[in-house]
Amino acid sequence: MVNLTNEALFSNELMEEIREKFAFIDMDPLTKKKRLFFDNAGGSLRLKNAIEKFSQFDMFPDHPQREHEVAKYLAEVERRGIEDTRIIFNGKKGSIATYLTASQAIFDITGVIAENIEGTNIVTTELEHPSAFDSAKFYANKLGKELRVAKTNPVTGGVDVEEIIKHIDSDTSLLSVIYASNISGAILDIETIVREARKIKPDLYIIVDSVQHAPHGVIDIEKTPVDAMNFAPYKFFGIRGCGIAYLSERAAKLPHHRLNGKDEGDWQLGSPAPAHFAAISEIVNYVCWIGSKFTNQQDKRSLYVEGMTRIALHEKSLLDIMLNGTDKVKGLRNIPGVTVHLDYEDLLKRDLIVAISIDHLDYKEAVRQYEKENVIVYERVASSIYSKRMLESFGMTGSIRISPLHCNSVEEIEELLEVTQNIAERSTTASRSI
Repeated sequence: MVNLTNEALFSNELMEEIREKFAFIDMDPLTKKKRLFFDNAGGSLRLKNAIEKFSQFDMFPDHPQREHEVAKYLAEVERRGIEDTRIIFNGKKGSIATYLTASQAIFDITGVIAENIEGTNIVTTELEHPSAFDSAKFYANKLGKELRVAKTNPVTGGVDVEEIIKHIDSDTSLLSVIYASNISGAILDIETIVREARKIKPDLYIIVDSVQHAPHGVIDIEKTPVDAMNFAPYKFFGIRGCGIAYLSERAAKLPHHRLNGKDEGDWQLGSPAPAHFAAISEIVNYVCWIGSKFTNQQDKRSLYVEGMTRIALHEKSLLDIMLNGTDKVKGLRNIPGVTVHLDYEDLLKRDLIVAISIDHLDYKEAVRQYEKENVIVYERVASSIYSKRMLESFGMTGSIRISPLHCNSVEEIEELLEVTQNIAERSTTASRSI
């Protein structure tokens, strides 16, 4: 296990500045009462600047594809947003495409690749979000291709490289794989998966769902040269109503829905939305601002990488505290009546998500009890289409998912642990009285 120290945590001074940049960071939007929001894997706390910039530019009536000054200004906002999106992916070439949701993006791209690339099978994993798994299954059935599914590892909470690679052969037309799980937090070794998969089939098309991982770690298309990757701004401190995808040059040129007069690699349909791109720019600016606190480099990608690296280190430290506690409170691993699921020791291979259960307590009831304590968490249960396949692959029926963010403080994690201990004690006491 990696030994994380307090040196990886943001300083108190920087935490104050960071927290000031988020809306409703410790407050219920309706009641205005104190609240801890630990359901960031289902969305995320919002950057005030992203919200403000979106609102500012969405009020403009002007079409950005006109010739007057305001239109030109909006076109520049869009251009900067696309360049900032490239910063997130480190996608120097290829195309950027926008959708209403990240799920739409992966369904559309899966279809284009599956329908145009020869092969007898499609490979994916049990860990995938339904948008990736179901799209792979849909097109496999439609095109008469075999769907090969790599199994999860119940120890790591992820999928082993070898388990994925053994399903790939020269007749595989597409590999679709998730970057990190939104149930276990396990980060897959995408770089090795890509390298080993292409040893078997050098021209293999690969799609990666990075919706869960993008807000927690560095993404680098140069190191993981896949053909498509998506993320969701609303899970990345940003705005709902937009899904973003990167496509490699060869994937972007495959036959797809487009206006005939546009470049063959252009995936944009309809009028651009400068407000969404302005919000994305604010996400990148924010991460770069964090990076500037730790490096003197001026290159934007370098600042972004430094910022995301520091975010990841802070989150690993919060994860360590959640699991092992502090001098003030026990960690989840040590609270009687609490079970930590998929508790892999190497925290560097996990994003800031923890799945637990509390003895004698139904998952939904546990979530309600947290809410009574002004703590928002979420239940992942096998009755949900968003959880069933993944949970059953781990031999689980459900879990209570706790997903903080880098803007959460040590004190908030300690408060979460105190609440968890109280709920567990009440549950144990109630079970004894029955």
